[in-house]
Amino acid sequence: MDVSIVIPLYNEEESLPELCEWIVRVVNANNYSYEVVMIDDGSTDDSWCVIEKISANNPNIKGIKFQRNYGKSAALNEGFKAAQGDVVITMDADMQDSPDEIPELRRMIVEDKYDLVSGWKKKRFDNKLTKNLPSKIFNAAARRISKIQLHDFNCGLKAYRKKVVKSIEIYGEMHRNIPVLAKWAGFKKIGEKVVEHRPRKYGVTKFGWDRFINGFLDLSTLTFVGRFSKRPMHFFGLYGTIFFVIGFISSLYLIIAKIIDTDYGLTNKPLFYIAMSVMIIGMQLFLTGFIAELVVRNASDRNNYLIEEKIGIR
Repeated sequence: MDVSIVIPLYNEEESLPELCEWIVRVVNANNYSYEVVMIDDGSTDDSWCVIEKISANNPNIKGIKFQRNYGKSAALNEGFKAAQGDVVITMDADMQDSPDEIPELRRMIVEDKYDLVSGWKKKRFDNKLTKNLPSKIFNAAARRISKIQLHDFNCGLKAYRKKVVKSIEIYGEMHRNIPVLAKWAGFKKIGEKVVEHRPRKYGVTKFGWDRFINGFLDLSTLTFVGRFSKRPMHFFGLYGTIFFVIGFISSLYLIIAKIIDTDYGLTNKPLFYIAMSVMIIGMQLFLTGFIAELVVRNASDRNNYLIEEKIGIR
């Protein structure tokens, strides 16, 4: 199969018929064998009914329905599991991404041999204060931390080699950091393409400031896990040792001072309590952080989602 188009959605009943018609028109014009995998992330409108009607007329359009809302990362993770195409392209369902970008994105994967191509919405129609500014701040931080030179990490329009989507796991709200996940998985050839950003035609934005903050937290988590997941004691051991040594030296100084001067008020000194606290922190860095990391990474249900119904997906 030439291409799989994965579309996560939440309450987008108005845009789906027009979006699917546009996608089918583009792929047919280029003679692609294709599938469209639509993941309904617990919509409360008639989005699933619309998907059922579209799929009844075109078996290449498939659907997955979550029993409740899990978020975009969960939807993409299930979509990637189901995708069968040699090239996998993701886009949002709100029609702010143009299906006309599909042929060039696919060409960059197939002919230019990129592992991942991320869209860059150079000219945006979003609110400058509530969405564009936070996005620029996040992207600048992501570039600095990950060393991946992309202008728009969070663009929903991306193309992947099939091996990439089958090699990465997306959970929490890690969809903003998929290029970083791909890099840590060993896929180094990551490119960028300027894409059209269209004004929203239907519905309302799902963006909020909580998602902006969560994006930074997830990026920090991903950076830590990517660097230290296989060697956590290199992080916890280093800082645990530093704290413990500082506390031990301070305590030793106080003990020697008490031996030299028996009238020296050991427990009356703030340094005594500081030294004890620092030593405890050092030991906690060894134990708490290491154990917590092992528990999180071995959780059996981290990526299990309640799926109510499927169309065309085995």
